[in-house]
Amino acid sequence: MPLIRPFAGLRPVPEYALDVIAPPYDVLNSEEARLRAEGRPWSFLHISKPEIDLPPNTDPYQKAVYAKGAENLQKMLTKGILKQDAQPYYYLYGLTMGNHQQIGLVAVANVADYNSNRIRKHELTRPDKEDDRVRQIEKLNAQTGPVFLTYKHHPSIDELVKTLTAQSPVVNVTADDGVVHTLWIVDDAANIDTITTTFDCMDCLYIADGHHRSAAASRVTEKRRTTNQERHTGEEAYNYFLSVIFPDNQTQILDYNRVVRDLNGLSVSEFLERTAQSFDINPSSHAVKPQRSGEFCLFVNGQWYQLNIPKDKIPTHDPVASLDVSLLTSLMLAPILGITDLRRDKRVDFVGGIRGLAELEKRVNSGEMAVAFALYPTSLQALMAVADAEQIMPPKSTWFEPKLADGLVSHLLSQ
Repeated sequence: MPLIRPFAGLRPVPEYALDVIAPPYDVLNSEEARLRAEGRPWSFLHISKPEIDLPPNTDPYQKAVYAKGAENLQKMLTKGILKQDAQPYYYLYGLTMGNHQQIGLVAVANVADYNSNRIRKHELTRPDKEDDRVRQIEKLNAQTGPVFLTYKHHPSIDELVKTLTAQSPVVNVTADDGVVHTLWIVDDAANIDTITTTFDCMDCLYIADGHHRSAAASRVTEKRRTTNQERHTGEEAYNYFLSVIFPDNQTQILDYNRVVRDLNGLSVSEFLERTAQSFDINPSSHAVKPQRSGEFCLFVNGQWYQLNIPKDKIPTHDPVASLDVSLLTSLMLAPILGITDLRRDKRVDFVGGIRGLAELEKRVNSGEMAVAFALYPTSLQALMAVADAEQIMPPKSTWFEPKLADGLVSHLLSQ
């Protein structure tokens, strides 16, 4: 079976596209989703966060929630808000945020290649979140949240995408956050064949974001393969998962910063003295962002500091240990602040770089947190190196922007 293939996408009719598209299901909590969808009956949040249509404080993992999502999906189909294309196509999905633009291929990717690590991973998943996505896929009989994949850019794909996006799109809308979402349909048989063949010659794809969605898709495939037994052919829609695949030279990773609740019993002066033992530290008269890997910025007690790691303390031979997020833990969070488990320690929190340095200052100045750390963004090349080595990145290592919208194209498993 090919690495990727076209599919008959489920899409909002163009005049309803802006009403339908919504932030990814895991970006908003239930209350934020409820407010965002208020007065918007066709928002995809009614499908991806259906607890918003049930009483407040409803457990989002209740059976009734998944049933409500399926009911809302069926309603949007019946009303003609969502329609499935008649034939399998590829789609091109453009995201524009300020001066940044990236264009990805909407396709379904082979679960077997995910299982064999040809589609490479770099994060651990949580069983409870996997279970949630499995139940959602099963109840909807659809994949509605695309997995964000990336690949080493290819000249022939670049040229084809440039040609195809010179044509008029079927959707071009600006979301509430100012991000422009644009969709083109690739319906020419020769172009479809070229895309399929070119990608099938690639060594691998990489998961950028969506490890729980891809893991859940694999579990659904295994369950349905077992249920179908002799009838299983490998061609069924459930053998593939919904993806948007971006070239590595367009993918944008922002910083993913850390805030810590206390100084582990140290005074500010003691904390800074301990910090100076591992870092070159210099105060700054203004808020500063790191300008390169190996540089950090620290905010404590109303003061910003620039921190640099001496080169001899960076284990360049290890793709995980050499990451800035790892170095901050090994040289600062663990030995000085006593934080060794970033997944479970409630003293540490994470702030996406899209929120800016002002958010770090706010969290500290409010008294909620004692110290904030601004990091240099993890590079996509570093992510790929970790995935190629079949290793795992630390929690919250990457923050991808702009975010894909839920609802622009979905994948029905009844195809």
